[in-house]
Amino acid sequence: MSKKMQKDSADSQASPDLTGAVKDSAQQIWLAGLGAFSKAQQEGGKVFEALVKEGLTIQRKTQSTAEEKISDATRKMTHLASDIQSRAGYQWDKLENIFEDRVAKALNKLGVPSARDVDALVARMDELEKRIDAQNPKAPAARKAVAKTAAKTAVPQANSSAAKRPAARKPA
Repeated sequence: MSKKMQKDSADSQASPDLTGAVKDSAQQIWLAGLGAFSKAQQEGGKVFEALVKEGLTIQRKTQSTAEEKISDATRKMTHLASDIQSRAGYQWDKLENIFEDRVAKALNKLGVPSARDVDALVARMDELEKRIDAQNPKAPAARKAVAKTAAKTAVPQANSSAAKRPAARKPA
């Protein structure tokens, strides 16, 4: 028991110094926490504004990059569309030429003269008229009179010949 008392008396002597040191240390920790809290409140607004500015900068860069990508894609698609359109136009022209050739061959087989044949005949007729006019000076006036009477009589003849034809019968 004597040992216990000696120990208690030693603890009580050391205890006030230790207790004071713990209280001082706790007080300093408390004050440091309050200081940190106050500093965070003051600096928090500044940090928030800095983060907003940085966010705006990043947003502008991202938007700029996205617009560049969109314009690049638009340019590529426009080029691709015009390329496809030119290829399609070439194919349509090719198809049209094939169609015209086949129709011309079919008409030729039926005996219908082509536009070149008609132009050649007109040129030949003009040449013959010039030769006739050179041989007979009264021929142009006479030919005009004949052409007028032929034109007047050609229309009724065309109508009367159509009227004389029997109507085509439909097969049963």
